[in-house]
Amino acid sequence: MRTTSTNLADPDPVRRIADAVLYEGYLLYPYRAGSPKNRSRWQFGVLGPPSAAPASFAEEPGMAMECLLSVPPGPPAAAEVTVRLRFLQHQTRQVRRREPDGRHTDVDELTVDGVAFLSWDEAVEREVDPGPVPPTGSTDRVCSVAGGEECEPIVDAEGVSVGQVVRRREPLVARVRTRTTEDDGFLRLSVSVDNEYAGTAADKRSAIHASLLGAHLLLRARGGVEFVSLREPPDDAVAAASRCEQRRCWPVLAGPRGRTDTVLGAPIILYDHPEIAEQSQGALFDSTEIDELLTLRVMTMTDEEKTKARATDPRAREIVDRCDALAPEDLHRLHGLIRTPGAPAPGQDARAANRTGEELGTGPDGACASGGAPWWDPAAEADATPGSGAVVIDGVRVARDSLVRVRPARRADAQDLFFDGRVARVTAVLRDVDERTHVALVLVDDPAADLHEWYGRSFYFAPDELEPLPVGGPGRGVPGSSDSRKESPS
Repeated sequence: MRTTSTNLADPDPVRRIADAVLYEGYLLYPYRAGSPKNRSRWQFGVLGPPSAAPASFAEEPGMAMECLLSVPPGPPAAAEVTVRLRFLQHQTRQVRRREPDGRHTDVDELTVDGVAFLSWDEAVEREVDPGPVPPTGSTDRVCSVAGGEECEPIVDAEGVSVGQVVRRREPLVARVRTRTTEDDGFLRLSVSVDNEYAGTAADKRSAIHASLLGAHLLLRARGGVEFVSLREPPDDAVAAASRCEQRRCWPVLAGPRGRTDTVLGAPIILYDHPEIAEQSQGALFDSTEIDELLTLRVMTMTDEEKTKARATDPRAREIVDRCDALAPEDLHRLHGLIRTPGAPAPGQDARAANRTGEELGTGPDGACASGGAPWWDPAAEADATPGSGAVVIDGVRVARDSLVRVRPARRADAQDLFFDGRVARVTAVLRDVDERTHVALVLVDDPAADLHEWYGRSFYFAPDELEPLPVGGPGRGVPGSSDSRKESPS
């Protein structure tokens, strides 16, 4: 068994994703210790101590996952899978003030020559390697992570000792079990992790001290064996994939698309081959917040707020410094891209993307040859007007002032029943950022139709819910209510 510290700036794309999982929720905006949202932390992947009192509100001590391996006939002797358990080890940072008599007193904050030192709960990155997993059979290994205590003196500008920072960690013990069984021509690999901390946690704080935080698994296959996607298994693996069970840990293929030698078992549900957006300037830890929005919020913090954030945690300091130093062009890049499924990402083989595009029905050119475009380009749409859109339905071009008969198919709400068979006039054809088309209508026989249109209030339907009527055709609908329906196609 080997234990190491990991590197948050690791260039390996798989580890970058794993680090994002590791630190998800570690510290939330405004990144200050005094913020209420930062007084209850460690939201994901917490394996609590098994002997914890009910008052401690400890998380469950274990997690488990199952995945499938494809093995060629007569696998070579070198075939193996490595399992790595990664997590954060809780570390208490206690600031102590030196008293005139030489004793030290615990304090929440100590300011020395304008620099604040705060007591805080930090974390140390850990990676446990319990050894290789054989192609058959099972393993059962206990992995220990040492605790510790370090003391760092605090001195003023004249070199006089005025306090100290004491960092403490509880020793941790994790048991990693694996089992490999044959299933319908594939190998089903089961991996479980259990926190086996020997002490008793009486309250919430002591339970966190004895927990594995942000726990997740990285599995790599070598020697001819490959992992099988559980989200989109091939036809011959569907039955075996359906028998894989997950408990607080969900496996997905990791690394570049097409790569099948790596699986990430995460405490949050991801898709296969998850990626860090190339526009992202760095970690923010803030539970699915939009980078651009969060960066702008950091930039608007007062100098006092930024000083407190920098004093809270070294990682918070890095976030604030990075946002302050962000160049205008980097901020503009955070505005993001809109990318059609199947479009090649920067550096991706266009032919591979085209194949994906054809499978998803986005067209043989991948629908977006550049691999991404600004989600909204005012210059490109300078001549666009809300009423200029059109869509072809059953071979007929439908645009503003076209007449259609409504045939609701979505059953978005009960009012759809009153629209069935009614004749409506098109007021606009719109497309949202997901490239879905929405047709805005007013009912022809609605006495308030002109008023609705004047206010810009329309009823929205999908093109396949509409039947084009010939020009000059009947404009009278069947009797029924004209109550309003969905007000906007968000």
